[in-house]
Amino acid sequence: MKIIKQIGIVFSVCWLSVLVEKILPFAFPASVIGMILLFVCLVSGALKIEHIQEKADFLLENMAFFFIPAGVSIINYFDVLKSTWLQLIVICVISTVVTFAVTAWSVRLTVKLLAGRREKGGKPENE
Repeated sequence: MKIIKQIGIVFSVCWLSVLVEKILPFAFPASVIGMILLFVCLVSGALKIEHIQEKADFLLENMAFFFIPAGVSIINYFDVLKSTWLQLIVICVISTVVTFAVTAWSVRLTVKLLAGRREKGGKPENE
């Protein structure tokens, strides 16, 4: 029953994000809206991590399955993509480097903030 409740929460957030996307007067991806909604719910305390933990872990462990359709599409449209392969490779390399750099910067900032919090005598919530 717990898993069904967690699936219901995740799908409800997805459904709300689709509704918000339709209401917005400009184009914005429902998946990003869903992540923002989920983040706001978690930060505000309206939703606790325990409410979606098992389902989130399952989705993360099986993330590779979500890339299969994209891989099949690339193979299906290879004749279209082969004329721009150099540009695609450059974009992939640059975006990967930028992603690594932003991730490293985020981790450093988080470590710095947690260290500052410890120096002030406060404990992080997970300890």
